[in-house]
Amino acid sequence: MLTSTAFSGPSLEVRRITKRFGSFTAVDQVSFAVGRGEVCGFIGPNGAGKTTTMRICSTLDLPDDGDVLIGGHSVIDEPRLARRRLGFMPDSFGAYSATTVSEYLDFFARAYGLVGEQRVRTIAEVMEFTALGPLAQKLTSSLSKGMKQRMCLAKTLLHDPALLILDEPASGLDPRARIELRELVRALAEMGKAVLISSHILSELAEICDTVAVIEAGRLVAYGRVEEVTQGICTTAEMWLRCLAPTERVERFLAERHDVGRVRRDGRGLALEFRGDDSGAAELVVALVRAELRPVEFAPRETDLEDVFLQLTKGQVQ
Repeated sequence: MLTSTAFSGPSLEVRRITKRFGSFTAVDQVSFAVGRGEVCGFIGPNGAGKTTTMRICSTLDLPDDGDVLIGGHSVIDEPRLARRRLGFMPDSFGAYSATTVSEYLDFFARAYGLVGEQRVRTIAEVMEFTALGPLAQKLTSSLSKGMKQRMCLAKTLLHDPALLILDEPASGLDPRARIELRELVRALAEMGKAVLISSHILSELAEICDTVAVIEAGRLVAYGRVEEVTQGICTTAEMWLRCLAPTERVERFLAERHDVGRVRRDGRGLALEFRGDDSGAAELVVALVRAELRPVEFAPRETDLEDVFLQLTKGQVQ
C-alpha cells in the first residue's frame, strides 16, 4: 500500500488539450508532464483554466482536442484504466454528516472494490499515514477544515494511485494545517507518487514543488523546473536592502546613486537594481553607514513564485 505503480514514462502527460464551451475557449493547446516522484505546481489567476484542465486530467471532462495520458493510458480511449492510476481531490467535496471517519473511508474502500482483510488493512494504513486514527469514531460533521482535508486525502489514497491531482487543497486551512498538508504531499512524492497541485498560496507551493506550470487565459505561459522558470524571468540583478532609518530617507539616498537603478518597496525593505560588483556593494554599504541610514541587511534578492506569477500573468479574465 502507498507505493507507486511501476511505469517508465511520465505519470501524467498532457498533450495539447483544448476545451471549448460554445464559442468560449477555456483551455487552449496546453501541454506539460509530471514524472514519478515529482510535485508540479499548477498556478494562474482565477478563471485561467486550472480547474478545467484538472477535471480533464481526472477524466471528469473530455477535451475537444488533444489527449491526456495517465500511466500511459488515454483518458479518452482508456478512462477506466486511467482512473485506476489517479486520485483526484477537488477544491470542494461532500462528506456524509451522519457517518464517522471510519465509516466514510469504509464506504469508499468498498466503492474501489477492496474486500475482506485487504479493505481493513488498507483503511488502517491510510488512517495511520494521515494521522486520522484517533478520529476514527468521530462524526465527519464534527471535524475541523484541516481534518476534513486529511479525510478527503485519505479517501483519495485508498486505491493506491500513482498520480494525485489536488485542486486547492490548502484553501481555508490555518497555518499549522497547511504545514502538515505540505509535509504529507512531500512524503507522498518521496514514495514515488506524482503530484499535480494547484494553490493560490504560492509560498506553500514554493516549499514543495519540483516543477511549475503557469496558465493564463487558457494558455500555458511557462513550464519547467522551479529554478529554471524563476531564473528565466530575472533580467536584472536585484538586491534586497533593509535599513533602520525611515524608508523615505533611504529611497532619496539611493535615487542619487549612479550604481542603483529602479527601487521599489518589498516587505520591510527595498528591492533595487544594483549595477556594481562585490567591491561596489561593499562601498554602497559603507556609504549607507556614513549617511546614518543604519543598514542591517543587504543581499541578493531571490526570485520566487510570486515574482513568476506577477511577471508572467496580466490578470486577464476570460
